[in-house]
Amino acid sequence: MTPDVLIAHYGLEPLPREGGLFRRTWAGPERADGRPEGSAIVVLLTADDYSALHRLPTDEVWHFYLGDPLDLLLLAPDGTSTHPVLGPDVLAGQHPQLTVPAGTWMGARVAAGGAWAFFGCTMAPGFTPEGYEHGNAADLAARYPSEAAGIAELCRP
Repeated sequence: MTPDVLIAHYGLEPLPREGGLFRRTWAGPERADGRPEGSAIVVLLTADDYSALHRLPTDEVWHFYLGDPLDLLLLAPDGTSTHPVLGPDVLAGQHPQLTVPAGTWMGARVAAGGAWAFFGCTMAPGFTPEGYEHGNAADLAARYPSEAAGIAELCRP
């Protein structure tokens, strides 16, 4: 399996602002508020790109599928931060599935030495563009000063 095979097979396209290549693979029935009951995407990140810091109004579940592990930076509403790794090696503390709580700033990149990662994200209720909030490096570094270096690496204008 290679990134080119995955891009062709899924018809992956650039994920605006956030980064990576993606395809929505499922959206549930529309609710009264216009949001789908749930949604799912697949995403390909390569070592020369990253998932920019962003937050969503509902929990998002990340699922590892193929390739190299992903290093995540999670910035919680209470001011704490964590650095989980999405990957297959559960005995080394990696997570094949990880839930990011609503309102948590999240960003990711392929782990050092890796080339690419293929993963999925699901939400219920489903994703809508209005719920996406893009991170601002200066604002986030002021709120989470101990993570300023990682924030700078995972923000884009």
